[in-house]
Amino acid sequence: MFKLRTPVAAAAIGLAVGLGPTSTHAQNPAQDIEVLVALPAATLTFSAAFIAEDAGFYKKEGLKVSHRTIVGVGSPNAVIAGAADFTIGTGPVFLRAAASGQRLLAIANLIDRPLVELVLRKDVADAAGITEKTPFAERAKALKGKTIGIQGVGSIVHAWERLVVNRGGLDVEKDVRIAPMDPPGMLAGLQTKALDGFATSLPFTTEAVVKGAAIMLASGASDAPDLLPFAYGLIYTRPDMCSKEREKCRRITRAVAAANRLILEKPAEALEILKKRFDKMDQQVLAAAWQTVSKAHAKDLRVTVAGLDHSQKVSIEAKLLEAKNELKSFDGLYTDEFVR
Repeated sequence: MFKLRTPVAAAAIGLAVGLGPTSTHAQNPAQDIEVLVALPAATLTFSAAFIAEDAGFYKKEGLKVSHRTIVGVGSPNAVIAGAADFTIGTGPVFLRAAASGQRLLAIANLIDRPLVELVLRKDVADAAGITEKTPFAERAKALKGKTIGIQGVGSIVHAWERLVVNRGGLDVEKDVRIAPMDPPGMLAGLQTKALDGFATSLPFTTEAVVKGAAIMLASGASDAPDLLPFAYGLIYTRPDMCSKEREKCRRITRAVAAANRLILEKPAEALEILKKRFDKMDQQVLAAAWQTVSKAHAKDLRVTVAGLDHSQKVSIEAKLLEAKNELKSFDGLYTDEFVR
């Protein structure tokens, strides 16, 4: 079974932090379709979902959407358990579920490069004699014996931390300690020196660098060109959802596709919409992170074999999936029916 190492999603959803439902459809409330979307984190990775809600794209499609934050692999587990209709997540987690016999169906990919990063505390980097210009493998070697905060065991963040460790020639199981925690607490962990570094998505990594607390040790957006294109923003659901409730799949895809277009065509306008979601974040930090995030959103939302293949390679390199268990084909795991 593909499960969390903490309580299963059916229980987790009861403790989830709700982001709140949208308003009902103004034209014909009787036609509104209720949808619950589980999100693994409240980071800029999920900008399209936030904008679809706050800019009214869900409402325009006659959807009454509730977002629930369920950390890491808890979100796909909620979909598998039937506690949520959809999640937005990454290819490595999606494919490990399939390799474990929990096949899901991806209907679009919103982001086609990894938006996950690992930062190292500035004084630790100085002691190791490395900077952001040091070759990637040499930077990664500096992680030996360090404690790194991660968000969600088994998540893409965990996979990225392990991949970076591996590319430094270190033992992913023994050479680095991990400390699971929520992103808002990670910078404080650096400041108290409880952490030597942390891995998560933007804008939290950007904040640590901009404030001078850390250096960028490894960014998925720039340090791993061999992983492009990548399935980083998959919208997926249970295999029978789109045959039983086709309108849910059609409408939610159209709503987030509209949000993606806004992000790509009018990034400044999209950022203004997002600011209230990150109102406690320094706005200069948020704007700096947005420069990277907005450009990573896909123009073509179709799920590709290349993106899935690179996603599976991450899990194998991170030793979260054994090579003997890798999927030889991705047939039946995705469709482009709703993004044509």
